[in-house]
Amino acid sequence: MLPRRGRRKADAWGRVKMAGSNFSALVMAAVLAGTVLTGCSGSRDAALRENLDQFTAEDIYKRGEYELENSRRPGDAVFYFSEIERLYPYSEWAKRALIMQAYSHHKAGNYEEARSAAQRFLDVYPGDEDAAYAQYLLALSYYDQIDDVGRDQGLTFQALQGLRTVIEQYPDSEYARSAILKFDLALCHPAAKEMEIGRYYLKRGHHTAAVSRFRVVVEEFQTTTQTPEALLRLVEAYLALGLLDEAQTAGAILGHNFRSSPFYEDAFRQLRGRGLSAEARGDGWLNNIYRQTIQGRWL
Repeated sequence: MLPRRGRRKADAWGRVKMAGSNFSALVMAAVLAGTVLTGCSGSRDAALRENLDQFTAEDIYKRGEYELENSRRPGDAVFYFSEIERLYPYSEWAKRALIMQAYSHHKAGNYEEARSAAQRFLDVYPGDEDAAYAQYLLALSYYDQIDDVGRDQGLTFQALQGLRTVIEQYPDSEYARSAILKFDLALCHPAAKEMEIGRYYLKRGHHTAAVSRFRVVVEEFQTTTQTPEALLRLVEAYLALGLLDEAQTAGAILGHNFRSSPFYEDAFRQLRGRGLSAEARGDGWLNNIYRQTIQGRWL
């Protein structure tokens, strides 16, 4: 997704308007036109890069847009956007070029560079209309690196933090809704990691250790898709430990919130096999959750 001011098809840079009749400027314009129309040779591109100081900031910006739109290497656009900062610092075009650097780096998969450019934009232009997009891009650069649950979840937590910032600081921006959706998806990763470890302990009979992992899912990630299974595994672990009140309460929460889930059917069979029912009992941590989330009693 491009920042709002960058969402237009890149114009052919051959439309550049050069002032005066200076011969070198005309030569460069011809080189430029040939570059756009013929696909550009290495020598023309080199000549163009060496003489960028003869063009306006707007001209260079349009060239960067053109590269971003037409090149298979989006990183090529970064050169032109970077040169605007060098040649025309503190200009309006330099500000636009900085956010486009971040976008170009991200599109090229250069996530660290994308984060750096986005953070610089936020540091220099915190009140700009594209600040929301810069923050969204910063979060996205972490989000797009989230891999399978078997890896370290540091990037996931960075993504969650960045997405939360978009949601809280820019709730009316066009990026807030996307940030909310991605936040919910990213939240599944640490929950899935806890489930993976919990299943490992449960399979090996380390029931207390397994309970601690499933508890994290139920308490901290209860809006994720991992919660129904976590409640089932709590039923299994507590039955194995002989903690019947806790097992029944886990089944009660599962039955109230996820009755149509196959996890509830499994939990119900296990409880019934022990002559038990899915009902809230005792005064443990699960009973507190039952009172709060189901009965609405927080005190």
